[in-house]
Amino acid sequence: MESILLRTIKGEKTSRPPVWFMRQAGRILPNYMKLKESYTFHELMNDKDLASKVTLLPISDLSVDAAILFSDILVIPHALGLGVEFKKTGPVFNSPLNIGSKAADLNFDSKKLEYIYNNIKQINLDKDEQTPLIGFCGGPLTVFLFMFKHEGSKDHMKKAIRFLYENRSESKMILELITQSSIEYVENQCKSGIDVFQLFETYCGSIPYQLYNKLILPYSKRILDAARRNNCPTIFFPKDIGNGVSIINKTVCDFVSVDWHTSIEHARNMIDDEIGIQGNMDPRIFYQDYDEIEDYLNSLSTFGSQNQNWIFNLGHGFLPDIDHKKVKFVVNWIKDKDWNR
Repeated sequence: MESILLRTIKGEKTSRPPVWFMRQAGRILPNYMKLKESYTFHELMNDKDLASKVTLLPISDLSVDAAILFSDILVIPHALGLGVEFKKTGPVFNSPLNIGSKAADLNFDSKKLEYIYNNIKQINLDKDEQTPLIGFCGGPLTVFLFMFKHEGSKDHMKKAIRFLYENRSESKMILELITQSSIEYVENQCKSGIDVFQLFETYCGSIPYQLYNKLILPYSKRILDAARRNNCPTIFFPKDIGNGVSIINKTVCDFVSVDWHTSIEHARNMIDDEIGIQGNMDPRIFYQDYDEIEDYLNSLSTFGSQNQNWIFNLGHGFLPDIDHKKVKFVVNWIKDKDWNR
């Protein structure tokens, strides 16, 4: 039998919602922190055995229903020639974009992504056949904004947004390069063995959703379409899109992931009935005590019983200081709950 995640995405009836978490591969897991004592982030990403181990840690440590590839959205800027380095203080580009940058300055080197495809193949050798693997990449706007990040800079997003407004024609050419590179990346992830693809548009809310719909969404849709052409179902996470989530329909993705700023019930009412919904627990709820966490979970009982096409997840990724024991409690609660389906 297929995993509960894949059956849910395909529209089959299941006894409960599947559960996985964004940023589950690392960050809050003690076993991951032990690995970090011996290896850098770069080493964990670039060694196929280590990358596989980290990817699969949440399966054993949290009992979630799916694994998500241990990687980073900045691999595309790296392959475009910006030369990202993952330091303890965060990612740094050797050659970030600036106000005078041109699309002609960028050159996609597909060989810089080959190690990720080897990681995927290794994960598939190591994992249980019943565990689906989720692949991903960054949304075109999010990647574009990050590409202006200088070491130590705190205002690169403002500079990038200004560039987008001042240099619309050049911005479109850069976005086109990001999209073309991402399409090739997604296609090769699918061919290497991912089961589901998620597009992380983390900074969707950086511009008005009307502008996102007109300027960026066509690029995002092309990336998502690349996965669909390879028989890989899709999840789209347009964080902070707000009421703009109502524009997302079946032509864009199979499931849409909702951030925590909108209640799951309200989001369901706004989103096209033909697509599923993922989300949207506020990760800060994990700071509360167990009784309060259970109160939150109980508040989802009616929604969970009435909505078969729902994947339980967060409204964003884990915060680093969340107690993994509380996360395991939530997973067990979801699995043990009678959802009256």
